[in-house]
Amino acid sequence: MDNREIDDLRNNIAKNSIIKILTYSIIVIILVVIFIDVIFNDDIAEKIYTLNDSFYYFCVANKAIIMSIMFTVIFFVTTFLVVRNSNNYMLEMINSMDKILKEPEKDIKLSNGLVLLEGKLNKIRIDLIKNKNIAKEEEQKKNDLIMYMAHDLKTPLTSIIGYLTLLTQEKEISPKLQQKYMKIALNKSFRVEELINQFFEITRYNLQNMPITKNRIDLSVLLEQIIDECYPMLKERNLKYKTNIPEHLYFIGDGDKLARAFENLIKNAINYSYENSDIEINLESDVENIKITFKNRGDKIPTYKLDKIFEKFYRVDEARTTTTGGTGLGLAITKEIIELHGGNICVKNDYEFIEFCVVLYNNNIE
Repeated sequence: MDNREIDDLRNNIAKNSIIKILTYSIIVIILVVIFIDVIFNDDIAEKIYTLNDSFYYFCVANKAIIMSIMFTVIFFVTTFLVVRNSNNYMLEMINSMDKILKEPEKDIKLSNGLVLLEGKLNKIRIDLIKNKNIAKEEEQKKNDLIMYMAHDLKTPLTSIIGYLTLLTQEKEISPKLQQKYMKIALNKSFRVEELINQFFEITRYNLQNMPITKNRIDLSVLLEQIIDECYPMLKERNLKYKTNIPEHLYFIGDGDKLARAFENLIKNAINYSYENSDIEINLESDVENIKITFKNRGDKIPTYKLDKIFEKFYRVDEARTTTTGGTGLGLAITKEIIELHGGNICVKNDYEFIEFCVVLYNNNIE
């Protein structure tokens, strides 16, 4: 409320108080005059004369002065009552402010003399609710960001641990394979470092404005690399890959972000596959688009769960722990990345087969 509005409110209260004082005083004076001079004049005069004739003659001689004193007393009593009522306005405003803090969802109702202030207090109440909601959303975004980064860090760390475990537990690994495993573990270590550095950049954006940097990338090579890096997780569950990936299929996009999306889909397929089964990964293109499918055998997902599968923190199997089933962010992140590239992603579940299909449109194909 600015100074002009405060002055208007102050003037409005003062004006109403003056009107009330004058109105009530005039009404009471008129009633007193009617009762004393008209209706009960003779009865009052007779009673005073009976009690003391000298006092009677004094009242008759000084009637104007006595009436003036009486009118003055009436005026001051009326003024006192009106001012006390104005103080009640103050108490009403204080109580209303307390109500805004304790019960902001309820409307503020004030006396007729405080209509302007009532509107302002309700505006403050609405602004308070909005600010609380904004603060709550910002807190949720911060938590989402932390979960987002934790999820992205978990995938390369899992690969590092997996390959280092293979190197320490398997005694008969050829030097060539050892070199390959160490190279993958080292690359993933660099990836962890890169993600930590990106954390400081991502904090400048909310999750709805994830920045992407587009370059010419080879989707075929990208998928092959991700499949190799996920090998330890695959071996742990006795799973196998079946791939249909043509050579050198190029696309204009953000390789790091797409790698995250594909890693999430492969990891999801591994986590929700039957043991000793196959995971099928197909990459194909035509004049209009590029299509990547990830298909695995697993428990059938009910339709109502399929509709929510891309929501943040939603997990198909709520009984799984975060170490086996993830945080529920992977598919939400994947969907966002694909849509940032102008594509779309869908899922279908036929009997024991779960299939995710990613479509990237040809306006980014080179």
